[in-house]
Amino acid sequence: MKANTVGIIVTLAIVLMLTGPPVFAQDRQPAPAPQPMAIQAAPTAAAQPKPPAAKPQDTLQKVQSKAAVAADSDSYIIGPEDVLFIYVWKEENLSRSVPVRMDGMISIPLVDDIKAAGMTPLQLKEVLLIKLREFVETPDVTVIVTEANSYRVFVQGEVKTPGVYKLRSETSLVQLIIMAGGFTDWANQKKITIMRKEGGKDSRILVNYKKIVEGDEGAKDVILRSGDIIIIPN
Repeated sequence: MKANTVGIIVTLAIVLMLTGPPVFAQDRQPAPAPQPMAIQAAPTAAAQPKPPAAKPQDTLQKVQSKAAVAADSDSYIIGPEDVLFIYVWKEENLSRSVPVRMDGMISIPLVDDIKAAGMTPLQLKEVLLIKLREFVETPDVTVIVTEANSYRVFVQGEVKTPGVYKLRSETSLVQLIIMAGGFTDWANQKKITIMRKEGGKDSRILVNYKKIVEGDEGAKDVILRSGDIIIIPN
């Protein structure tokens, strides 16, 4: 009897050792679902206010401030290679910068080519007013010489700074000598020669500078023209 009981106990012990302790399922919380990442919008730059559009009057004033010749000049003679700014009030499509071609003509919308060379800015303004009245009810025109390239004279000989001089307004011989720094010590002021082309022909004008500055009767200062060559001998 005792042997059977011992055998049963040993058998149960072996079974328990082989099977191990009972495993109880653990309650597990479901893993939280991954949250979508928040996408931050890129910061937008603050809208910059646009600069105010330039007023036509401002444009005109800016051009006038840099003009080579005053808009109301009645003495400067327009010539080839000059650059003009034609301003037509309230007509932006007509206002523009135009070069004076070698044939003396300029081109602007609505009107045919116009000969600008040989006119003052005021004279050209009047011509443009007449032309534009056919298309604009009450045109208001301003002519500005922004680059004065045509009124040039050439000085050589006994002055301190000989060379090419671009003139902006009517200039006399006496004024030009001052611009050229005056005479050298070897200058012959009594026998100055001005070489000029007139009507396709060359001419020479002999000038006694001393008599001009001394106020001698009959000795008059000479108004220079574009292309004049002034020679001061020794």
